[in-house]
Amino acid sequence: MLEQRIQQHFIDSADLKYQAAQALSHPIASAVQAILACVTGGGKVLACGGGLSAVQAQQFAAFCVDGLERERPELAALPLAPSAGRADGAALARQVRALGQAGDVLLAVSVTGDEDALQDAAQAAHERDMTVIALSGRTGGALAGLLRETDVQICVPHDRAARVREVHALVLHCLCDGVDAQLLGEQEIPL
Repeated sequence: MLEQRIQQHFIDSADLKYQAAQALSHPIASAVQAILACVTGGGKVLACGGGLSAVQAQQFAAFCVDGLERERPELAALPLAPSAGRADGAALARQVRALGQAGDVLLAVSVTGDEDALQDAAQAAHERDMTVIALSGRTGGALAGLLRETDVQICVPHDRAARVREVHALVLHCLCDGVDAQLLGEQEIPL
């Protein structure tokens, strides 16, 4: 029984990734172009996430600076973190206002898109004429409703948080690989 349950997790994850590949390839490519325009224009990527997604945002920023699978010059990226000491949830928006400039990108990662802190961060990014890339699941939540025509929404079509996070990890790898391919050219990655 337990082994069947475990196998079903693998099957469900693979099925969702297969289904999402076609639906998400266009918005992911648009996000790659936005990040590329930002970093080649002297800007930076500010990455934040809601709840457990904050760890994925932090990892993305590290991939930008350190690289994913190829050696390349560092890309300017900073992870934003919610402040444990602020009760009003405004820490992310304050960091965006303090660090963000026109031409920068805010990457907001969330399973639901309904965290107030991420909505506030997106509004702060718009105040600074930044592009927002919203990586979410389900319907995109309230965050999706804040996006402008120049922003990018990558919404994983699933309700289960674990499945959404699994696809988010793959999307973040695709973003990094896409930027690397655009900067350095297509190249097979050795196993």
